[in-house]
Amino acid sequence: MPGKPSSQNSYVADDIKVLKGLDGVRKRPAMYIGSTGKTGLHHLIFEVLDNSVDEAMGGYADEIKVTLYKNNSVQVFDNGRGIPIDTHPEFNKPALEVIMEYLHSGGKFDSKSYKISGGLHGVGLSVVNALTDWMSVEVCRDGQQYTQNFSKGKKASEPVITETKNKETYTKITFYPDQEIFEFEPNEPIFNAHTIGNRMRELAFLTPHTRFEIHDKFNDEKEEFHYEGGIKEFISYLNKDKQPLHNDVIFISDSIKDEDASEIFLDLSMQYNQGYQTNILTYANTINTIEGGVHLTGFKSALTRTFNSYIENFMEKKYKGHVLSGADTREGLSAVISVKLPDPQFESQTKIKLGNPEIRQIVSQIVTDKLTQYFEENPQTAKKIVLKTINAKLAREAAQKARSLIRRKSALDSARMPGKLADCSSNEPDKVELFIVEGDSAGGPAKQGRDRTYQAILPIRGKILNVEKARIDKVLNNNEIQAIIKALGVGFQESNQMNGLNGEIEENGEETEESFDLNKLRYHKVIIMCDADIDGFHIETLLLTFFFRYLRPLIDEGHLYIAVPPLYKVSYKKTKEYVYSDEEKDNLIKSIKTKYKLKNTDSIKIQRFKGLGEMNSDELYETTMKKETRRLKKVTYEDYLENDLIFTKLMGKEVKARKKFIISNFDEVKTLDI
Repeated sequence: MPGKPSSQNSYVADDIKVLKGLDGVRKRPAMYIGSTGKTGLHHLIFEVLDNSVDEAMGGYADEIKVTLYKNNSVQVFDNGRGIPIDTHPEFNKPALEVIMEYLHSGGKFDSKSYKISGGLHGVGLSVVNALTDWMSVEVCRDGQQYTQNFSKGKKASEPVITETKNKETYTKITFYPDQEIFEFEPNEPIFNAHTIGNRMRELAFLTPHTRFEIHDKFNDEKEEFHYEGGIKEFISYLNKDKQPLHNDVIFISDSIKDEDASEIFLDLSMQYNQGYQTNILTYANTINTIEGGVHLTGFKSALTRTFNSYIENFMEKKYKGHVLSGADTREGLSAVISVKLPDPQFESQTKIKLGNPEIRQIVSQIVTDKLTQYFEENPQTAKKIVLKTINAKLAREAAQKARSLIRRKSALDSARMPGKLADCSSNEPDKVELFIVEGDSAGGPAKQGRDRTYQAILPIRGKILNVEKARIDKVLNNNEIQAIIKALGVGFQESNQMNGLNGEIEENGEETEESFDLNKLRYHKVIIMCDADIDGFHIETLLLTFFFRYLRPLIDEGHLYIAVPPLYKVSYKKTKEYVYSDEEKDNLIKSIKTKYKLKNTDSIKIQRFKGLGEMNSDELYETTMKKETRRLKKVTYEDYLENDLIFTKLMGKEVKARKKFIISNFDEVKTLDI
């Protein structure tokens, strides 16, 4: 029986701390904005931006501006109604102060001020206030201009109110992040105008009557976004470097009232292209629901049901025996699904998945009815699309054999590993590494030099298949890709799409992405190791394309890396050093020349490594594989949509887009093979 606890270890009522006001936000900021890194910094802007977009969705604003100043402060402006500045009856202080200083305050918890809103948690502005060093709010409405300052979650000044004859209304919020919360260099740009611009472009597609502007004072650049065509133009943007299967963009817009008589709106645009990748973007009240949710599930089930019904009722007899799976109907599909509803239920403040159960059936019903109508009215387009889905089915069936070969029984089962894999002795996935090595010539030294306890080596021969141009059956029949998938043990994603990769059950009982399970990953660090030459960079790019399209969760969870081999070995007498760039080489030579007072560099030996195979096993281990001395680049990306477009442009079928990109960026070429 444990003895009596000492007073030092006691746990009594006095130990319970209540964080008042916004102290809890400052204590645990990641709970509200995801992180205190770059993502969190940009989330501050997006929280304020979402409030401006709510005004636009309500029809009260048609102009939204973001300005990035040289001192790293940010201003968000909208010409909406302006935040209320009259006295709040319960708190006996201006409503603006209540919104800024209290969590879960705002005009979005009933349907009076906002029928549809993305900022329903009521924590956006107060959280931004809590995490900023200073914030200035300027509101113009009701014949008054109201200005007030805040700092670290609390008001820093009394309001200054000026009477004005100006009849315009607006809200202007300017803030500077708190360095006690965020780590950043104040003299360097901390916000990425490109990242913010991408988000504003999305919002411009989703709110077509609103003009968005971003002003980057650091670089003296300005960009505007305004798309009167709405999400139809969004699809054209997504498919600009693809080859469309049909010219027109299918557009569906309708609404249904739910059980509470609340109106649910659905806008859907979709177009098939001649490629094989799926790109489905989902939004709820303009919030990008990255993990999808019920609106995505409803769309998928309606798509599968509609296609199978069309084959049965309208296609020639020779096609009637085909029953499509969900994945078949989504090959080569670009789609944007936007729902607007009064009370969206998101998983958290970061709003990545929609959960309202009634939305699934509403979306499914609208899509089934309207898509069926479109197919009946456009039989030529319908037949083109249906034949593509049937070909996708045939390819999927042809890939069944390859799929069975690459599936693993368990995360640590090595009985069916590829023959050229030199596995490690450890069976602990979180402690082991897999090097995917270019060529057998480099694979030999890597196998000899590695630490066999935790380092496995998988040599791949030549350039792997460009998966951007290949259908799933060809991808899975490629020997090098088979070897990679077998070695990793997680399976693969049969369709690449932004949303809903978590094994959702569709209406027909089909489980999506059933062949992929990240929990079975045999090596938690996967390292691509290629030569530092043009061929090596090409192989690296082909591998990155494969991982992005079929194994993207490995990138999302931080498991994929690129090894950085040295370019030169610089030797003088008995000393030697490895350097990784021409600049490092030149600096080292100067240092040696100065240290040993050399008149020239003739006695300094410089060896250029053209390939990994030129190193002996000890050199390769010391420079590129040893944990203490190697250099690794972690593979990450900030914006899925931007990366999708880049892979399509550089690795896809459209030659004109690739040629245009090369001509536009030729002056940035650092390595050229002639």
